[in-house]
Amino acid sequence: MSIKDLPNDILPRERLIKYGAKNLSDEELLAIVFRTGTKNTNVKSLAQNVLKTYGDVKNLKYLTINKATKINGLGKVKAVTLLASLELGKRVYEDNTITNRLKVVNAEIAFNYFSRVISLEKQENFLVIFLDNQKKIIKYKVMFIGTINESIVHPREIFKEAFLESASAIILMHNHPSGGTYPSRSDDEVTRRLAQIGELMGIKVVDHIIVSRQEYYSYVENGRLKYAEKN
Repeated sequence: MSIKDLPNDILPRERLIKYGAKNLSDEELLAIVFRTGTKNTNVKSLAQNVLKTYGDVKNLKYLTINKATKINGLGKVKAVTLLASLELGKRVYEDNTITNRLKVVNAEIAFNYFSRVISLEKQENFLVIFLDNQKKIIKYKVMFIGTINESIVHPREIFKEAFLESASAIILMHNHPSGGTYPSRSDDEVTRRLAQIGELMGIKVVDHIIVSRQEYYSYVENGRLKYAEKN
């Protein structure tokens, strides 16, 4: 049966108009995002396929364009639409940290506000927080994705962004998907290298924080950044 053959009072769009978005199921909301099905799959079945593949709507945070297009019936256009909808929703509900120009004076503040951006990711994400001379946030950005080492983390890109934003300092943050937060040898080398370059460039590396879902490791709190000041 095509979705067009269903009574109006059970169609997702009509139900949203009548009852409000919060009263619709995950399947119905996805059906509205997709708008139409395919030649062989109606839109509600397509929504069911997506939910079945990911098990829980919350797991859609892990969706990528490559993974999405492998779902039966979900072509590139619908995959792009879904990813755009997820990103827009995330931005709508993000706190107004930057608007309020939060002042980051220690690792705990950085962890509380920014770990949620990367801590649940299944790959290592390298996030940089750009600060002014009063340690107030200018912006933050995930700069690199992949196992953190010198071949992935390019100082040129980080400090280019810092100069463009007129940043006086930066905080480095990355996640360990395995759950532990103790730094690896590669983490140490990347920290050392960026701290040294920062000193030369006049853009201080304030800290490097490794995060998991519930805890963090701070190079500053553990006395691991003081060597940069000697170079």
